Amino acid sequence: MFTLCSHSSNDRRVLQRDKEANVGVETVILKLSSARSRLAMTHTRDNKSAFSSASNQRRRSALSKSFPEIPGQSISRQKGRGSPSNRSGRFENLQRERIDDGWDNLEQKEVLKTEIQTERAKSIITRNNSPDISFDRSINPYRGCEHGCIYCYARPTHSYLGLSPGLDFETRLFAKTNAPELLWKELAKPGYVPKPIALGTNTDPYQPLEKDFEITRQILEILEATRHPVTIVTKSQMITRDLPLLTRMANRNLVKVAISVTSLDHRFARKLEPRATTPKKRLEALRQLSDAGIPTAVMVAPIIPALNTHEIEAILQAAKAAGVQEAGYVILRLPLEVRDLFVEWLRAEFPSVTNRVLAQVLDIREGKAYRGERMRGRGAFADSIADRFELTRKKLQLGIRELRLNTDDFKAPSVPGAQLNLF
Repeated sequence: MFTLCSHSSNDRRVLQRDKEANVGVETVILKLSSARSRLAMTHTRDNKSAFSSASNQRRRSALSKSFPEIPGQSISRQKGRGSPSNRSGRFENLQRERIDDGWDNLEQKEVLKTEIQTERAKSIITRNNSPDISFDRSINPYRGCEHGCIYCYARPTHSYLGLSPGLDFETRLFAKTNAPELLWKELAKPGYVPKPIALGTNTDPYQPLEKDFEITRQILEILEATRHPVTIVTKSQMITRDLPLLTRMANRNLVKVAISVTSLDHRFARKLEPRATTPKKRLEALRQLSDAGIPTAVMVAPIIPALNTHEIEAILQAAKAAGVQEAGYVILRLPLEVRDLFVEWLRAEFPSVTNRVLAQVLDIREGKAYRGERMRGRGAFADSIADRFELTRKKLQLGIRELRLNTDDFKAPSVPGAQLNLF
């Protein structure tokens, strides 16, 4: 059985396994929900007194500068969607946003349907030389993501299309139908040097429209045929559809899969990631992948101050029980339009902890909404998260040996655009 232990910090909640009994994740979720409720009550009191001293007055001033009041923030979020609004992107000459004039609740809201367009991309492998990223090339089969995660750092990319990083990012999607063809040609270029390709670094490769388009599957078939290594990051159980293919690749040391788990509380996850797979199903997917011999990792990402920091240990323990070998984490980052969208969502969904969350974000990001070390942040609060994560990771023996994928067996295609031979 899992029991909830209290520590001196409100944000620290540790789940410990009782050796005498074993119950499902449902018990954990119920206890985490209770813990979140107690935290919210505590944070409500904290918010009323958080800015009473002179130093906190300065912090309050910093909050107002970094996170200004946003018009239209009282508009409620549509069911099944992450962003409450569809405010214009940063490149638009006119800024349009919807404001609740009081009549909204008397009208029936229009149900937003997902629109999908096909795109003929010019290239498919994106390269980077960022020192804080573990890969130098990636593939994203889709633009936009129907999962609707409010914190998604990829939202601002929709501004390049003249669309909103808000609801447009979740409802107006693009499928790169020629991605397999482009990949085949790029791998066939003379002098191509194989290194692991990261699949799903911007938007989820197994989001719902993959069921119909199967672009991710076609990409994996090409990588298997050419014996090219790949890493996959997703939060969708749909990845188990490709279990036989991934198993074959794993036998050649060509694949590693990471699934992100933000919370074990399905109610909280539904608000945060409205159309993503539930936490329980993600853990089940990790178990199926691990049982099939596929190297797996769990990403506790993003860690959001005062909202899911108390779940770090619980997520790692649940992932370990599912058979994962490695673990990592990323702290919340709010680049460009994501800042206003997240604050808008936070003030609507968790008004009692808004000041606490934003104050800790400023502490982690050196006084700005997005600054400092991109993945981990800096400062005392960021260090405490790092210490807790590392302590639990070592205790659970996660990532003792980091897997290196095989690049030696790569077979470059001989003729660009030739028919694949998968057998």
